[in-house]
Formats: sequence, structure tokens, C-alpha cells
Amino acid sequence: MNRRAFLTTTAAATMAVSIKAVSAASVTPFGQTGAPTAATAPLPLGPLPGSRYPDSHLESAKKGPPTFGPADFPAFAGTMAVERVATGFRWAEGPVYFPAGRYVLFSDIPNNRIMRFSEDDGHCSVYRQPSMNSNGNTIDREGRLITCEHSGRRVTRTELDGSITVIADKYNGKKLNSPNDAVVTSDGAIWFTDPAYGIGGFYEGIKADQEQEKHNVYRVDPKSGDVKVVVDDFVEPNGIALSPDEKKLYVIDTGFTDGPDNPSHIRVFDLDAAAGKVSNSKVFAEMPKPSITDGLRTDRDGRVWCSVGWGDPNEDGVRCYTADGKLLGKIHIPETVANLCFGGQQRNRLYICGSSSLYAVYTGVQGSMKP
Repeated sequence: MNRRAFLTTTAAATMAVSIKAVSAASVTPFGQTGAPTAATAPLPLGPLPGSRYPDSHLESAKKGPPTFGPADFPAFAGTMAVERVATGFRWAEGPVYFPAGRYVLFSDIPNNRIMRFSEDDGHCSVYRQPSMNSNGNTIDREGRLITCEHSGRRVTRTELDGSITVIADKYNGKKLNSPNDAVVTSDGAIWFTDPAYGIGGFYEGIKADQEQEKHNVYRVDPKSGDVKVVVDDFVEPNGIALSPDEKKLYVIDTGFTDGPDNPSHIRVFDLDAAAGKVSNSKVFAEMPKPSITDGLRTDRDGRVWCSVGWGDPNEDGVRCYTADGKLLGKIHIPETVANLCFGGQQRNRLYICGSSSLYAVYTGVQGSMKP
């Protein structure tokens, strides 16, 4: 089953936005909100309808929504609500925060553009169009944008003067499949994933034959520019993130989109960034099929925050795990979530790419400086 067929059959609910509400009179098992999914009027911007402090869209694994409080889920200590801050996209992905300009860049893949949300005044505008069906974005140590492009089948860097440098578009003389997501280690090396989603059809890229037999995780050497495979046993490598100390590398496998027996989980590796190597692969967290996770980030304390969507609507949103893989809680979003990033002046605002909208929530923690 290709990704587009998978998305069509499992995500029809995204065509009718639903609002999840929780009341003390309707207590349900963890992961369920006590309210059926139903078509509603279009969501407004601002806090999600029905929000009150503590916001029931924030769910603790310890006690569940009706008894949620800072003691149950310290990562959400404080006063906050989940907000819808921008909308009007076909498939929002790959957010990255630029502190110098106080804005978030994110991809709208089918619309072939990168969007910019300015947090100082809430203005959303087009940053780049066409974007070569950009997907994942990150920022390097010099403040430059790193972008994975589906139709370009490449990883690029936007220089400070606006010009674009191709970082990687081939391996062993053959075109990459469709780079998906990337991170940059402190030495300037770029690590990226290369599944085949962007060449499977014309909605998120340009349909083309696959030239790389395997779907690899690659590393681009910061000095020589050489592109090397670091992991070659993924079905569909997707989101990628670093631990705050750069001793762990997290990579999502969304192989479930290609068949029911394939993975829907996050893997973690021991990382030797200086040597450009990983080892000791293990599964960090399994996702509840038919849902998948697509993107992830870490906070300064090593917790892992990942997107969830495409399956059970009750799972749509964000999951938060301890560094050793224990589920702490969830953020319920009324759309499938693809990716997320930390931002804000204190780096405590979590920006969340839902299918057609950008959401945000203040957290009780600060995001890692490894975007």
C-alpha cells in the first residue's frame, strides 16, 4: 500500500474537523476524550473551543483529563491552553523556529510553499513558493535554513543572503528518493532521512522511479560534503531528532504505511557524532496502530515529544515520553499531527503542525537547542 492510499483510507476524518471535550461526568480510559468525533463548524483562531484551565486537551498518563494538574504532568506546569494560531494549509509539516526573527517556518507540501508565522503579531505569510515540495526543515549552527525537498529530491541550505546551496541530491551517483527530515549536530554535520513518499505520486512531489534501493538515514560530512549511509534497515525512515547531549539519535519508522506488519515506532541509537556513527539500535516507543508518528523533538531534560495521527482520532495530537521511554501524557489536537518544534523567546512554546493548521501551547519545559 502506498502512502497516498494509506492516508486516503485512514485519514478521511481530517476532512471534517472535530473538537474533543472532556467533562468530569464522562471519565474514559487513557487516550479517549469522552466525546464522540463529530463534524462541527470551522474552528476559530485562538484557544480551542471548550478550553478552560486546566485545559482538557492536555492529558496526563497518571490520572487522565478530569483530574489533570501540574503535579500529574510537570512538563505542563503553569497556565496555558492549546491555541490554533494559523490555518489554510493542505498538509503542514516540518516546523523550525528562528529566534533571531521570532518566527516559525513550516512547509505546506501540496501547495509547494514554505510558510512563515511571526509570533510577535500572529501574521502568517508565504516565505518561499515554489519550495520544491519542501518537507522537513531545521536550522544549522550559523542560523541558516536546512530544507528537505520532495520534488527536488535533495537537501538544501538557504544562505544568509537568500541564495540556495545544494547539500545532497545523490548517493553513489544515483538520485536520492525524497529527503524527509534533518538535524544538524554541533560539528555541522547534517543527518537526514530518505523515504520514498515524495516520489510516490504528484500530490506531495513528482512521481518518479526509485533509484536508491534502500530507504536510508544519511550523514553529510561538514568538511568534505561526502554523503554516507549511517543506517540502512528502515522500512520508511521519517522524523529525526537528537538528545540534548547529542549522545542519542532518534529516528521514526513509518513503515506501517506500506503494510500492516511493518513498524509504527520510534527507534533510538547511541550516537558518536564525532565519528559519524550510530550503534545499539532499539525501539524507543511503539505507536498504537493504525496511528503513526511522523515528527519528534526533545526538550532540555531529554523528554521526547512526538506527533501522532492518521489512525484513531482519539490519538490525534502529541505524545510526551521520558528519556527512558515512559509515556507521560498527551496533547489532543482536533486534526492529524505531522510534526512539531519548540519556539518562543524562552523556548517553552510548542508549535504543532496539524493537517490544515498550526497550533501552539506553552509548556512547563524548554525545548532542546538541537532543533
